[in-house]
Amino acid sequence: MKMKQDFDFNKYIKYFKESEFWNKAANVARRAGVKLIYSALLLYFVMRDENVPQKSKWLIAGALGYFILPTDFVPDFIPVVGFIDDLSALLFALGEVTYYITPEIQENAKNKIAEWFGTFDEEEVKDIDSRVGSEN
Repeated sequence: MKMKQDFDFNKYIKYFKESEFWNKAANVARRAGVKLIYSALLLYFVMRDENVPQKSKWLIAGALGYFILPTDFVPDFIPVVGFIDDLSALLFALGEVTYYITPEIQENAKNKIAEWFGTFDEEEVKDIDSRVGSEN
């Protein structure tokens, strides 16, 4: 599923709450997989950066709100495809805020992934890192 450039993330901002983000990410981590959770964590850590403009933070909040919402375009409970729309939304938002993703943000996200998944093959996130301009 390709995310349209005119997709309105604004209507999903109201679903973003930090505690709900952490609950959802932790609860679906294994089912959703490393790529989706890594993408969500990158966005979360970008949003926490005080140097990121408010407009970008609103976009991220919308994308993360969409991720949190269990009954989005493709409901998360549907096996295999339930998270495809979430990943598309997150990757779209990542593309819009690439400039703000620092090696430190990537490291924070990878550390959280390692905490939740144990050791993981960084090849699993290499394509995402290449999209954001780094292959750390």
